[in-house]
Amino acid sequence: MTKYALIPVCQKTFLGVVCAAVLLITACSHSHKGKLQGDWKLKSGDTKLKITDKKFAMDSDLEYAEDYFVKGDTIFTSFEGNQPYTKFIVQNLDEHDLKLLSPDSTVMEFIR
Repeated sequence: MTKYALIPVCQKTFLGVVCAAVLLITACSHSHKGKLQGDWKLKSGDTKLKITDKKFAMDSDLEYAEDYFVKGDTIFTSFEGNQPYTKFIVQNLDEHDLKLLSPDSTVMEFIR
């Protein structure tokens, strides 16, 4: 009867699965929150958007700003934690341009 060493094969398989999981998690967990922060201005008007690490203010002072969190490509805002959340979908984001789809399906293009 032939005996096979199953332990090295299992260790290699386990190590491969762990490496694949880590790569998948890091690839899928990109957060826009760091790039979002700053002062933005609407390309076609005078609307201003200010985003800090905790507040989201469109045409208002930070004193009246909404709290927000980012999940995937969606920004969820609410005033003092009240629900339902207002959802803005990030369509494009880089260092100088921000393109948001507002809750009423209007595309808003901002620049820094």
